[in-house]
Amino acid sequence: MALLRRAPGALFSAPAAAEPKGETVKIKDIRASVHRFSFKVPLTETVVEGYGREEQRVFVFCEVVTDDGLTGSAITGHFLASAVVAALSHEFRDLVTGMDPRDTEKIHHAVWSRLNPRAMTGVVSMALSCVDIACWDIHGQATGRTIAQLLGGHKDRAPCYVTFGFPQYDRDLLVEAARHHVRNGARRLKLVVAVDKGGWREDARRVRAVREAVGPDIDLMIDANYLFSPVEAKLLCRAIEDCNITWFEEPLHQNDARAMADLRRSTRIPLAAGQMEGHRWRLREFVQHQAVDILQPNCCYNGGYTESRKVAHLAQAYNLPIANGGGWPLFNMHTMAGLMNGWLVEYHLGMQAVGEAVFVDPPRPIDGDVIIPKAPGLGLKVNHDALKETRVKP
Repeated sequence: MALLRRAPGALFSAPAAAEPKGETVKIKDIRASVHRFSFKVPLTETVVEGYGREEQRVFVFCEVVTDDGLTGSAITGHFLASAVVAALSHEFRDLVTGMDPRDTEKIHHAVWSRLNPRAMTGVVSMALSCVDIACWDIHGQATGRTIAQLLGGHKDRAPCYVTFGFPQYDRDLLVEAARHHVRNGARRLKLVVAVDKGGWREDARRVRAVREAVGPDIDLMIDANYLFSPVEAKLLCRAIEDCNITWFEEPLHQNDARAMADLRRSTRIPLAAGQMEGHRWRLREFVQHQAVDILQPNCCYNGGYTESRKVAHLAQAYNLPIANGGGWPLFNMHTMAGLMNGWLVEYHLGMQAVGEAVFVDPPRPIDGDVIIPKAPGLGLKVNHDALKETRVKP
């Protein structure tokens, strides 16, 4: 950088000649669509309409296109998918067209100022996630760097866990599925609780059966997806405290930070939450209340990589790790690899199946790790034929 020169006795120096800037890139268009997906539950003949729970039937695929021909891709989940597409196709497109996709802080400021001054979540957060992820993809392509490198380049891989415990499994099939994944090299497993008609007692039996089947050296997580009351969650924790659970994810209704702090004080099981929270202020509540041991920003729901990086830095200041909950590993692997306190990537089998349909030969876990592709940006090639086959009217 050129030094500023100051004349003798002058209070202020004249500005140095401006340094040359790189060529500008402008957003030309946003394309968004709703897609339906069917998934065969492993070890069964059951085919579910969707990729996990009953309501997870659709997802949103988004592309941001620049005036010089670069295209960035993104995905968000099933919540109000048609409304997300409408927001992207109108308000977001009108707002960000002509902006440089590399100026993500400027884009976020425009969205917060014009579309979301009261920090609402839901549709606006998911639409912003799509725009932001696609812009980071474009930035990576333009610079020849992966998104993990742009985020900080901490490492070129991230450890994974497999979400395998679908509610369609009875207890015996759940155990068989756990053993199947361990035989195939999985070292970390997660199963769903709070959905069995037997309540927390049956959950305790299922967790104990899996722990006995896989032994003490496999990390085991459980996920209630917000569905327990504080009393039910405490009863389950008390029943399985000797099962060496790595974390209990989103145990309580509405992710109530105050109630989770109370639960955390009453159990030795680490708590994790944050995957569906729409911005940094909601995730900050968990830190303020000392409600969690692990923060879980998910770039596909919370406003993208720009917001996830801020949450990760907040967590760093409190010596908290971040981990991926809420799935979509092909996007969140960059967050976990790129940032210093990034930890585990969730290979949710249903969302992994979506990724393998939508993208050509995406990365898969090898010996418990996912390696970040060397190709720039997301490092993913879109399968447009598959997108055409799965597209539905919003």
